[in-house]
Amino acid sequence: MSDTTLTESQQQAMNDLFRKIAPVADELGRLFAAHGHELALVGGPVRDLLLGRVGNDLDLTTDAHPERVLEIVRDWADSVWTIGIDFGTVGLRKGSWLIEITTYRSESYDPKSRKPDVMYGETLEADLERRDFAANAMAVRLPGHEFVDPYGGLDDLRAKLMRTPGPPERSFADDPLRMLRAARFASQLGFTVDDAAIAAMTAMAERIEIVSAERIRDELDKLICGAGPREGLRLLVETGLAAHVLPELPKLRLEIDEHHRHKDVYEHTLTVLDQAIAQEEDGKPDRILRWAALMHDIGKPKTRRHEAGGRVSFHHHEVVGAQMTRKRMTELKFPKDVVSDVSQLVELHLRFHGYGTGEWTDSAVRRYVRDAGPLLSRLHKLTRADCTTRNKRKAAALSRTYDQLEERIARLAEEEELAKIRPELDGNEIQGVLGIGPGPVVGRAYKFLLELRLDKGLIGKEAATEALREWARSNDLGA
Repeated sequence: MSDTTLTESQQQAMNDLFRKIAPVADELGRLFAAHGHELALVGGPVRDLLLGRVGNDLDLTTDAHPERVLEIVRDWADSVWTIGIDFGTVGLRKGSWLIEITTYRSESYDPKSRKPDVMYGETLEADLERRDFAANAMAVRLPGHEFVDPYGGLDDLRAKLMRTPGPPERSFADDPLRMLRAARFASQLGFTVDDAAIAAMTAMAERIEIVSAERIRDELDKLICGAGPREGLRLLVETGLAAHVLPELPKLRLEIDEHHRHKDVYEHTLTVLDQAIAQEEDGKPDRILRWAALMHDIGKPKTRRHEAGGRVSFHHHEVVGAQMTRKRMTELKFPKDVVSDVSQLVELHLRFHGYGTGEWTDSAVRRYVRDAGPLLSRLHKLTRADCTTRNKRKAAALSRTYDQLEERIARLAEEEELAKIRPELDGNEIQGVLGIGPGPVVGRAYKFLLELRLDKGLIGKEAATEALREWARSNDLGA
């Protein structure tokens, strides 16, 4: 028998919430009651308010079918949308509140289908039973504020536990995405998934393949951007789910780090992710940085070579890893700019190690900045995060060397406006010096002058003009 008595702080949170939302929630509850229907606040908002997390989105559930919901709210809401009506959901806005009202329902997947079959239910308790986890299966009836918790969600909140209301096999068969949601909640809320659910996730991992790439992407992205993605990722790997949604990750367990600092590259990757997160600013998750940290070494299994003396090498794993990252994130339907940025960081993450003892030329520093472009600050963070050696002296030396590189970048940036690197002669000036019109030669000359700018820095227009003429003569272009 679960204890549904709210603690003093939880009751206070509930009272505070309803003081805040009463003008909307209670009014809407009375409106539905006047039309002979039930209405309840349900799911995530109830869970979050009991955890002290309150937003401006409200999830409500009702016995009224969607068409009836539309009739009831049409004159009350500021705006209404029906994008989810096929799944029983009507969306609306009232003032600053975004509200979704979903008919009591029971949904399940056909074994070969990506889309759920929706069947409407008749009671709030039955609706709560079909929800993913007991901690999300609590409700508050409106307008009376009666707390409803038939499946022990409050106990689970106190224990920080994710447990399905009914048998986990049935829950995950109804919607396999719930298995990823378990890992996501482990990341976002720091909850533990109960043993029965883990066993079902392990046995049913292959079933995740019927879920669309877009839904999988959204859960993975929320997991990566959670407060503790390490635990969520571990759960995916240990249950076998990762082999179906992010197979590059578990493959890293087979590789021994070339420096023998870790028992495998997988553990190194999780540490790099933790260290990248520690460098984030303003307390906000940096999606690009986190995904780059997760993917930065995925090229290692394909590039492993055994060297003399028992050493292992992974030459060009950053290039191969960037290609693999681009392929995986494209298949997961990430936006093109996200795919491009993460892939570029993966490809650049080893560049610093050519810096050696800090003896790069100014030309090399300019190229480093040019190639990183707007990702430079993230590349700084990723490079620092990638140092996971347990040798404190070596770690300190690497940190000092990178400090020196950042100082040189700052100095050159101030002197030369590195972010705006371009040749000292523009296209029109090139044409004037060479006595030619628009065409491919201008592009070749521009590229030559850009390389000259990167190599020599600012040399002045007169010197740049003379260098251009010499280049033209050596390439039989006159001038």
